[in-house]
Parts: sequence; C-alpha cells; structure tokens
Amino acid sequence: MKVAVFGTKPYDRRFLEEANAAAGDPPPHTLTFLAPRLDAVTAPLAAGHDAVCVFVNDSLDASVLETLAGAGIRFVALRCAGFNNVDLAAAARLGITVARVPAYSPHAVAEHTIGLMLAVNRRIHRAFNRVREGNFELDGLLGFDMYGRTVGVIGTGQIGAVVCRILLGFGCRVLAYDVRSNADLVNAGVAYVSLEELLSQSDIVTLHCPLTPETRHLINADALGLMKPGAMLVNSSRGALLDTRAVIEALKSRHLGYLALDVYEEEAELFFQDRSSDILKDDVFARLLTFPNVVITAHQAFFTQEALERIAETTIANLTGFEAQSVPDTNMVSLPRGK
Repeated sequence: MKVAVFGTKPYDRRFLEEANAAAGDPPPHTLTFLAPRLDAVTAPLAAGHDAVCVFVNDSLDASVLETLAGAGIRFVALRCAGFNNVDLAAAARLGITVARVPAYSPHAVAEHTIGLMLAVNRRIHRAFNRVREGNFELDGLLGFDMYGRTVGVIGTGQIGAVVCRILLGFGCRVLAYDVRSNADLVNAGVAYVSLEELLSQSDIVTLHCPLTPETRHLINADALGLMKPGAMLVNSSRGALLDTRAVIEALKSRHLGYLALDVYEEEAELFFQDRSSDILKDDVFARLLTFPNVVITAHQAFFTQEALERIAETTIANLTGFEAQSVPDTNMVSLPRGK
C-alpha cells in the first residue's frame, strides 16, 4: 500500500521504516513521510495514496475525511490508542476503515506517571535548577512520603492497572474508579469506589481514562471542590479530561496543592514542536507555567524504545491486515453503541 504518514518526526520515520522492512522483502508498504500534521489544509497531500497514518493531534473531522475519501483514501492507521480526534460517523459514512494501536506499552505511560508524581512532590524540577545556579538551600523543597498515602486511579485499563500495581509497591492505599472493576486488582488490594468517594479521600488523583463526550472536563470546578485541600492531580491521559481554567483557579486558591501534566487540552498547537523562539500565545498554558507546584511534560509518557517499536510494528501490521482484510478486531475502531 501507498501510505501518507502525517506529522512525521525523525523517530517516527526510523521505527516505521524498520518495522516495514522487517515485515517483508521487499517491504510491503511504500511510506511517504510528511512533516505537517493532517488537517483541512494538508489533507490534499494524501492524494495518490491508499491510506494515511496519523497521530494524536492530527485532525480527522468530517471535512478532512471527505477530502481523504475524495482522494481515494480508504484506511486510516492511527499510531496511537486514542481516537477522539476522528469523526467515526463520518468515516463510516465515507467507507473509511480506522484502526489503532490499542496497547503498545502500558508500562511506559505508567512509569512516566509515577515519575511525574515524584517530581512534583519532591520539587525535583526546582531542585535541579537551583543546583545549576549554585543554590543548595532546601527551603521550599519539602515533600511527603508516598508510603501510606491514598491514591485514586480513575480508569483501570491496561495503563491504569500498571499504575495501581506500582503504587501498591510503594505502600500506598489505592482506590479506583471505572465502569467495570478488575478482579486481579481487587485481589491485589485495590478498592473500587464511587468517583465522589475517590476524589474526597485521595491525596493524589491520577487520570487514565479515554476522552469521550462523557469524560470531557471530568475534572471540573465541582470535582476539584470534592478533592482534599492540598491534594495532587496528575494527568497523562488526554488533556481535555481537565477543565484547565478551573484547575488554574484551584491552584490560585491553593485548594489544589500539586499539578503534574503530560497532556493539555489545547496541546495541538504546542506539543511536538520547537516553540522556544516563539511568543507563547496560549495565555492559559502560560499561566500554568507560572506556578512553582506545577510540572508539565510535552506528551512524552509514551516515548520509550519499547513503545515506539510496538507502535510501529502494530501500525504496519494494521496496514497489511487491511489489504488482507484481516485486521484484528481489537485494533479496529468502530462507532460507539447507539451512534
């Protein structure tokens, strides 16, 4: 197949080419690597290809999908697990099949999540900058023991489950909220509770659920009001799970004690790009950067050798499977029930 790969970074090209080469001799697919993200302006670049390969911040709304369909595109290969950026109803109407990478490395995201907790708790970001400037004072760097703390995990899919097990290893009391419970986690000591109970009892709340209309702004002013004064909030899932303006107000009032993010609801214009010489136009994001008790990384939780290898291998396998009409059901993306 001829595949237009949008939003290409050097690491995307490296791992996809290696996976494509490993899949056959000659490689089964012709990959055209394009630097721009996919949107209404760049969609015509897909002309002459059979499929597109996209990432989390590419836009596949109805107008983009119509352009792709008109160019002969019949397959969208997502090199990520989430698909909230795809208009599935439009894809179905246009006869475009969508497949994703449902599980690449839950350990990569889970371990980064724990790293964020430790960094913001122990003020590692501030300590690093102090030492570089020759300041070896400890004032302002006081943290707390993770051992014995109550941590609430919202979403116990593959990533959330790994987070739970790591936290149990720290000696934390782990609460969980999900539409379905995981018996193995319950046996390991995780307690499933209501969302309200989780928010009100947890010293740390960490998010590991998909972005859907029901979970958009799951953490809003009301949810923040239920959290313990001084609690920590961590999000390495999808940015729009948080109402960022409400989070800022909670930080300003000191009700929210710590915030650690790997995602941001308006990240598409910021992340995966070098903006160091630009004027930052996003006033909300700029305000987040002013807080000493906030740590932000730029959507890098997935970014490990193992995860990128798995993403590339599954993406190539999905492309090959589409040609052979044998994409695994677990990788296929379909409309939610009732749509």
